[in-house]
Amino acid sequence: MKGIFIKAFGVRSVTVLMLCLILISCSSKTSNFKDSQVFRYNEHANITTLDPAFAKDLRTIWVTGQLFNGLVKLDDKLEVLPDLAESWSISEDGKTYRFKLRNDVKFHKHKLFGKDSTRNVIAKDFEYSFSRLLDPKVASPGKWVLEFVEKYEAENDSTFIIQLKQPFPPFLSILSMQYCAVLPKEAVDYFGDNFRANPIGTGPFQFKLWVENTKLVFRKNHQYFEKDESGTSLPYLEAVAITFLPDKQSEFLQFIQGNIDFMSSIDASYKDDLLTSEGKLKAQHVEKIDMITGPYLNTEYLGVYLDADEKEVNALKIRKAINYGFNREKMIKYLRNGIGTPAINGFIPKGLPSFNEMEGYTYQPQKAKELVQSYMEETGNMNPSITISTNSQYLDLCEYIQREVQKTGLEVKIDVMPPSTLRQTKVNGKLSIFRGSWVADYPDAENYLFIFHSKNFSPNGPNYTHYSSKEFDALYESSIQIVDTKQRRAMYQKMDSMVMASAAVIPLYYDEVVRFTQKNISGLGINPINHLDLSRVKKN
Repeated sequence: MKGIFIKAFGVRSVTVLMLCLILISCSSKTSNFKDSQVFRYNEHANITTLDPAFAKDLRTIWVTGQLFNGLVKLDDKLEVLPDLAESWSISEDGKTYRFKLRNDVKFHKHKLFGKDSTRNVIAKDFEYSFSRLLDPKVASPGKWVLEFVEKYEAENDSTFIIQLKQPFPPFLSILSMQYCAVLPKEAVDYFGDNFRANPIGTGPFQFKLWVENTKLVFRKNHQYFEKDESGTSLPYLEAVAITFLPDKQSEFLQFIQGNIDFMSSIDASYKDDLLTSEGKLKAQHVEKIDMITGPYLNTEYLGVYLDADEKEVNALKIRKAINYGFNREKMIKYLRNGIGTPAINGFIPKGLPSFNEMEGYTYQPQKAKELVQSYMEETGNMNPSITISTNSQYLDLCEYIQREVQKTGLEVKIDVMPPSTLRQTKVNGKLSIFRGSWVADYPDAENYLFIFHSKNFSPNGPNYTHYSSKEFDALYESSIQIVDTKQRRAMYQKMDSMVMASAAVIPLYYDEVVRFTQKNISGLGINPINHLDLSRVKKN
């Protein structure tokens, strides 16, 4: 393990880590809690900021979620619950939101607050936090969350009002995102650009130590406002310690050895060591670790650039033939060890109430052959071919699709490129067929449909397929203003069906959240947006 570690980080980083561990070891001698009260996990992708205004990826959302709170939050069923707002009301026209704030929430202790070392959160703090999110100098990637907001103001210390330009029913769930977390102006003024490494919020844990690329430590916030059902103050844990081993195999070994408490997702490097082909824990692990799974709001797919020069991808019959030409059930079983649900319905994934039970594209090899044959007869192109662009992580899936679809008479080539190159060339419309993922930012199916709105054509928006339909656009623009949930969901499903009928995408599977914990961990929970809430976790 030492050799692997040195190779991954380099001698200088190892030296820094050793110094860090010595410091932690020395301080633990005088602490009043045991190591068993520390929750440990590894983040193989590096964390670059602890500022919620830049919480654009899951790893940053996880850490900022322990440090900050917003007006509202989501539970594991994706229901919107009170957080720092104890209640709220929405006007009949769906445009005015009035939030009543709790009066017992304090910022993390710090000398910048003066002799009391803290102060209560007031509505002006949300006014400041929202304005900072929109500030061009800050350049937050999350400013889009306030796209529908006309204005906002603190009516008094306990009342915060948001006025929308037009009704937008998903707005309340958008407010649960870390972008909308509250932070004190004093801290940003005090730390300036270095606030990213000195976060002060209101969350269940507060910042203690960060040696970048090596270790991150949070300590319990003893003045946290939330209590459990029996009146016990949260959180239960005394500390959270995060390491940054970049190699997933090393992370797996650390978990199996009991050195970390939690591991998320499954990687090809160890999936066969851990799981059966049916997606169950192998017998040798059942007594040592726990596994929980659930729907994840992520659709994995192949996207088709409809403005491509290749005649084949412009043909509906070819696009449908690809959809019908491979067995998604076998792909999930043998290449992902049963983790995921075959995408044989729409583009909207399982886990959302708007999930479409429509009959999508199932495995029909004969129908796929007939479609390819019909295309060849109509066009005279007797050697049709397509190229699928992917990165190495999904090469096995694309090679499986290649083998199966070629049985229809359609030649399939695969172009493997680095993730950054794939992303850039996809945005610029230089790939005819590309592998993609779409993970929900907030739990509403609108999140999966706006990427097909013609106003969002790439490179200026996320419509990478350049799907365009006047009927779809009209439905979309109407649906986002409809307050009635059932009516809006019906419109979502109709739009989903339209996209599938065009075969602008080839859905592969609806992903699953997979979590592994040591047997002594309880209270972790699981949710379809894969957010991490450690406030109720116990380590026995």
